[in-house]
Amino acid sequence: MTAPRGLERVVDRRGLREFLALTDRVYAGEPRFVPPSRQQVRRWWRDGVPMYVLRDGGTGAVVGRTTLHTDAALDAKLGRRCQLFGLTEFTEAAARPLFEAIVAAARAAGDRDALFGPVALLPNQAGGVITSGYADRGFIDSAWNPPRYVTAYESYGFRRRFESDTWICPVPAGDDEPGADEPGTDQPGTDPDGAELRVHRGDVRRLAEQLELLRGMLNASFAQLGYYTEISAAQLRRQTDGLAYLLDESLLLYLTRAGRPVAFVLCAPDISEFVVRVRGDLNLLHQLRLLAVRRRYRREAVLIVKGVLPEYQGRGYQRLLSAALRRNLHAGGYTTLRSTYVGRDNPASAAQYRASGGRPLHGYTFYEKAL
Repeated sequence: MTAPRGLERVVDRRGLREFLALTDRVYAGEPRFVPPSRQQVRRWWRDGVPMYVLRDGGTGAVVGRTTLHTDAALDAKLGRRCQLFGLTEFTEAAARPLFEAIVAAARAAGDRDALFGPVALLPNQAGGVITSGYADRGFIDSAWNPPRYVTAYESYGFRRRFESDTWICPVPAGDDEPGADEPGTDQPGTDPDGAELRVHRGDVRRLAEQLELLRGMLNASFAQLGYYTEISAAQLRRQTDGLAYLLDESLLLYLTRAGRPVAFVLCAPDISEFVVRVRGDLNLLHQLRLLAVRRRYRREAVLIVKGVLPEYQGRGYQRLLSAALRRNLHAGGYTTLRSTYVGRDNPASAAQYRASGGRPLHGYTFYEKAL
């Protein structure tokens, strides 16, 4: 490779096509990598997220890409001004030149203390680098990369932050614990103080209302995590755009205590193999194709997020929801459940996965480098 040029901002649709196409070359013939939705990346570009490519100095071919963005809420959470980077991909020879260009751009901004990423666009949305488990495929809302990515980051002086694991669990053949397999609601019991506990399931007709209810619980239950910043209603709408056509209503569950929502879990059918097949292009035609064959993707599921309001943690509410979820997975014909990353400082969640026969799937981390 001839010495690369500097970072070039993506300013037109041709540049955006080149930005998107890089993963087609970096991961050519690699079914374990699940690309992000091209529609989501295009939406971020239209919204003004700064995207850059690095070109080979001789051929002009794109050999690296990244976003360079900031977020005031994450700065406040981490206690320093971070230059965020994300959607970061590179050929082997382009790793150091890309990192050097990112550092140079961050220093030129003049007001950043550290680099943090890769995030798309925030750590509570997507991003990260896997550090083990390379033999196992990635899945939607999670990362997959070859081992050389870890070598590249760490040889350039990045240090790991918020180390985590993704998980994979078998769905048991049966579960005698109380669940929510009937439409509507199920009453699993009462609290020792007599408060009624009731499990509710998703309803595509009320999806917007139920997602807003989940957003309140999500922000409250995750506020204590070091990387988490509050998700706004607008962010949630963008992140769940198109969920209705994919939703399995039995895998969106929440628990009420005396009528008040206190815990939740959200899973989705794992369409990773379809996303790989269409190279992340979930255009309308491909969405219609997916809708026509969606039963084919009702064998494996991905646990997107779960939580309990802080004042009700430790009462077994998540175990109750997990039992209901396992029952519904089994009833729906699912055989496997994968989970997006769980911090290693969150042993309670890990214990639930182990108790159901699960194991860590991928080691997971974000990276930080002082400027």
